[in-house]
Amino acid sequence: MTGILGKKLGMTQVFDESGKMWPVTVVEAGPCCVVQVKTREKDGYEAVKIGFSEVKKAKKVNKPSRGVFTKAGVAPYKLLKEFPLGDIKVGEMLTVERFQKGDLISVTGISKGKGFQGVMKRHNYSGGPASHGSMFYRAPGSIGASSFPSRVWKNKGLPGHMGSVRVTVKNLKIVDVKVDQNLLLIYGAVPGTKGTYLEIRKER
Repeated sequence: MTGILGKKLGMTQVFDESGKMWPVTVVEAGPCCVVQVKTREKDGYEAVKIGFSEVKKAKKVNKPSRGVFTKAGVAPYKLLKEFPLGDIKVGEMLTVERFQKGDLISVTGISKGKGFQGVMKRHNYSGGPASHGSMFYRAPGSIGASSFPSRVWKNKGLPGHMGSVRVTVKNLKIVDVKVDQNLLLIYGAVPGTKGTYLEIRKER
């Protein structure tokens, strides 16, 4: 089993044995409960479904999900994700003990939402002259020809909604693992805001 679920808590800084300072993101990872084990014979593929962040009131879980939890004999969880099959059984708890200091991981989460943005922020356009009355400062400029093709080319970068999408950042480094507190200290750009749920996988 090479993955776990977690929640972004914020940032801090730590010092290693040599005195070097590392800016890190603190992630609460696990404990995650194995809710279901899918097999090729029954489901057509092999996977493990794990849950994170226990639901305090069972009535807030819909009936289909409640049936899965009841069958497994475990408490209901807010977040459910599937990972490649590992040597584990239903009801087993996964913790950060599966990760070690120095491991490279990939982290998946929903990025920060930035609302409606212009082309300079959204697509890194350079814009136009900011002085001498050019009247062309942060605008996108020409977006197509007139007679041909008489339309805007597909995938043309224009203003619009930015952020709040599923993002995976690879090759992030684990600076420290605090097993007693279920915490991972990760060096690198972990996606999302404080409270964002994350999928954490070991790089192969």
